Amino acid sequence: MSERKVLNKYYPPDFDPSKIPKLKLPKDRQYVVRLMAPFNMRCKTCGEYIYKGKKFNARKETVQNESYLGLPIFRFYIKCTRCLAEITFKTDPENTDYAMEHGATRNFQAEKLLEEEEKRLQKEREDEELNNPMKVLENRTKDSKLEMEVLENLQELKELNQRQAHVDFESMLRQYKDYEEEQRQLELEEDEREMKAMLEQAQSRRLLEDSSSDEEPATEKSFTKTRPTDILQEDSEPQAKKSKVESWERSVGKLSNKVKLSGLVAAKRKPHSTVANGVGNQNVPLGPGTGSWSTGNIAGDSPLSSESKAGTSSSLSLLGAYSDSEDSKSD
Repeated sequence: MSERKVLNKYYPPDFDPSKIPKLKLPKDRQYVVRLMAPFNMRCKTCGEYIYKGKKFNARKETVQNESYLGLPIFRFYIKCTRCLAEITFKTDPENTDYAMEHGATRNFQAEKLLEEEEKRLQKEREDEELNNPMKVLENRTKDSKLEMEVLENLQELKELNQRQAHVDFESMLRQYKDYEEEQRQLELEEDEREMKAMLEQAQSRRLLEDSSSDEEPATEKSFTKTRPTDILQEDSEPQAKKSKVESWERSVGKLSNKVKLSGLVAAKRKPHSTVANGVGNQNVPLGPGTGSWSTGNIAGDSPLSSESKAGTSSSLSLLGAYSDSEDSKSD
């Protein structure tokens, strides 16, 4: 069994390498390579951002009629990940970078443009100083002035740093906190004063209202208004009641009061009841030839007065009972 990995290959004795045909490939042929995006770019077609380091399957070719110090320049073709538009860029060995060519714009290119501008100015200055010694002297004086200004600014910054080095930031913060506390205390005191003033005004207003209510007539009563419409109801009800009472009195007359009938009504007396002064009623003879007895008062009441009282009580007993019943019902 032969070896799979051999170090020496067999060449027959009649081997002639000149007889092997050579492949004639085009110079601008393309190869498929795997690469990463060398810089951040944005697609011009759809606006998709392609960040640095994104991997692509690109086509590579050699740029014709372009080289730098004998080094060939290569061009790469990639496709946008969103719209599949073609983007091309090529190598830049002069600046050790890549140059965007077509299909996209390079992001964060300001720094690169600035560096290129500085290089261009430096080159122009060297070209001017090459054949003009006076220009060399002027440029040196400008450089010396610029250096002096930079040193002065640096010295000022150092002095400022030394001043700030002696500042105690903790004490500054402590003073600021104390100032905030004082301001807070002042605000609280002002709020308390305002509250006291408002309470005093409310108390004085209440005292004035109480004094004005005391000066009003005693017949008027103050009612608490729970709703705005209660004012109309309270004002209308007493007037309606007064009008009804006045119309009733004009048609029928005033109703009888218990106070007026109290003088006409007499309380019924029992024959053997005791009087408030402790003296009872006894049977007293009317005359020498009569055998009848009458109830009389030992305290000095005459028989006539007792008879008149008995008569009035007997005649008005029904009226008293009737008036008492009406008064009890009305009460």
